[in-house]
Amino acid sequence: MRSMANRYCESFSFVGLAFATLFFAASLSPSLLPRVFFVQGLLSGIALAIGYGIGVFAIWLWRYLELPELRGQVARAGKITTLVGVLLFAVIFLWRLTVWQNSIRERMEMPPLESAYPLTVIGIAIVFGGVLIAAARMLGGCFIWLDRRLSRWVPRRVSKVLTTVILSYLLIVIVNGVLARAALHVADNVFSKIDEVVDEEIPQPTDPFASGSPESLITWDSIGRQGKEFVVAEPSQETLTEFLGEDTVDPVRVYVGLRSTQTMQQRAKLALEELKRVGGFDRSILVVATPTGTGWLDPGAVHTLEFLHAGDTAIVSMQYSYLPSWITILVDPNRSRDSARALFDEIYAYWRTLPKDDRPKLYLHGLSLGALGSEVCMDLFTLFEDPIQGGLWSGPPFPSTRWSAVTQGRNPDSPVWLPRFRDGSMLRFTGQQNSIDDFGDRWGPMRFVYIQHASDPMTFFHPSLMFRKPQWLSGERGPDVSPYLDWYPIVTFLQVACDLPMATSVPSGYGHNMSAANYIDAWVAVTDPSDWSKSDIERLKQRFAE
Repeated sequence: MRSMANRYCESFSFVGLAFATLFFAASLSPSLLPRVFFVQGLLSGIALAIGYGIGVFAIWLWRYLELPELRGQVARAGKITTLVGVLLFAVIFLWRLTVWQNSIRERMEMPPLESAYPLTVIGIAIVFGGVLIAAARMLGGCFIWLDRRLSRWVPRRVSKVLTTVILSYLLIVIVNGVLARAALHVADNVFSKIDEVVDEEIPQPTDPFASGSPESLITWDSIGRQGKEFVVAEPSQETLTEFLGEDTVDPVRVYVGLRSTQTMQQRAKLALEELKRVGGFDRSILVVATPTGTGWLDPGAVHTLEFLHAGDTAIVSMQYSYLPSWITILVDPNRSRDSARALFDEIYAYWRTLPKDDRPKLYLHGLSLGALGSEVCMDLFTLFEDPIQGGLWSGPPFPSTRWSAVTQGRNPDSPVWLPRFRDGSMLRFTGQQNSIDDFGDRWGPMRFVYIQHASDPMTFFHPSLMFRKPQWLSGERGPDVSPYLDWYPIVTFLQVACDLPMATSVPSGYGHNMSAANYIDAWVAVTDPSDWSKSDIERLKQRFAE
């Protein structure tokens, strides 16, 4: 048994192990978000396994090209030098691990770590990386076994091609058709049950003008958990009056859940009818909001708007998924686009039939995957024919086409994490600090604002991170990005991809968590509420900061 273990250990490639160590060390460097030791260990294990595979492939390619190999004393000296170099590299990176993690936490106003547990990270990485390498070697053994049998019947090169095709097909079927589908099925069941949870702390509204009430066209149980929280949440008319010291009204909120009707078009029509029933078109502000993948609407965006306009607002939204945005993006990002377009088309078609001087101002809103769908729900002809008044999008995810086009077309003197677009009369960006007013009052008839954080992996992840340094690491970097963050091929891609599921695990105002203060500044710019002084705005920010 011991001899088998020795033979197995001796079968590892020295060059592969050297690359694995380098990749492991590089994975310890900071990325956009802080990581707990367990997540760091898993990430480092993946990096270690990939590094080993690259090292083995490099040796194979070297020998395939019949390039000369080092031998004798020169080879031994080279191994010793390489061993010392990569181990020193790894030790330095392990020593700096806590400093690097705290450099992110400091910028995000999080308490510093006394230790990032480097030894525990090593243990997790070796175990997890070892399992991945063992699985890859097992696949290689299957290749050799199948190739030998096929070569009895077909020429050697043909057998290798056939073996590659057969194993690749089986791997795709197993990973994509079985494992991925099973994982998605489990996630779908889990989040579906969460969406259906009957929370006794969320009572059905009794106001006949509330969605989900007994008089509503939308049944309470069909709205879903996130929709229920949106419908019944504060502020009420009493809360608004108490804070503002003036006459207010109850805000109008309409929400249609996935289970409210069978099809997307039916849900959009139901939302329109409910909005008409509750008097949404009689308000001064009407917002067509696209939720995140779970159906969530950020209270920081919803409630701040309602305070700014004394409740004289109507917000209509429609659920298209109950999976987290980062999963929905990978599975089917078009759900958001299709849903946003269906809802907007219904609302807009009716809105434009109303007299222009007696209809609400119409705006768009979306966070995360909602921003991806909302930003493209209206076409260019809409802007020309009967334009809306503007929109507010926050945390746009990396597949967002319009955001991407605007970012690429930004003014050359502005960074990618805070673009300046042309003269700012139609579209502006803002982040942790309010930069909307940098252009002054030079607004046109339509006003659009993007809120984004330089530390948001949902926004700044991209497949090209695998082989190209991103623009957001060139020149001046965002205030919430670690000064120690650097780009490493493949490794930085893994790091930021690992950040995606944890994008909302940081305090408000960082990562994928938007702050109410950002929303207040953005809504003020987009909707231009009357009679709000700077002191009033600061008082509102203070209320939401408490």
